[in-house]
Amino acid sequence: MAIKKKKSHAFGKDIYLLGRDKYGTNYWLEQASWDCEWYWGGGYVETYTNNRSPEHSKDIASHTHFDSLFFNVGKYDYDSFNELFVEHPFTKDEVYKILGLMREFYTALRYSNLLYASALYCATNPVSDVIKSEKEYNRINRSVIPAIMNELYKILGGE
Repeated sequence: MAIKKKKSHAFGKDIYLLGRDKYGTNYWLEQASWDCEWYWGGGYVETYTNNRSPEHSKDIASHTHFDSLFFNVGKYDYDSFNELFVEHPFTKDEVYKILGLMREFYTALRYSNLLYASALYCATNPVSDVIKSEKEYNRINRSVIPAIMNELYKILGGE
């Protein structure tokens, strides 16, 4: 039996069903959020103590990141997605779009962080004045990332 697209709510955030593994565990993508007034939090994939109704869960059973599940495994992203999820509600084209939009999200996120912090993390950056750009930082965070995520949520759909 195929599963349907589903949107739910858990712990104050909207979540979208990505798929179900061979053990029957549902995996949900948490909606991205603007955190601490300077960066986007997102790409969080979670399972819940109430596997079928996360809105009634007492806790998060597991928490990982989309990129570590699908982009850092040494395999083609599409194959990794279909290996984890024996059932999911997406067409092949939709899976490719989900993966592409998530890659764009992570690229924009890293770029935004660079524009904001311009840090070498171990020393003062001698070119930080060239890298930092409030105008570009605002464009990425106010326009680019929200547009990427809105397209993603359209695909993830659900009720």
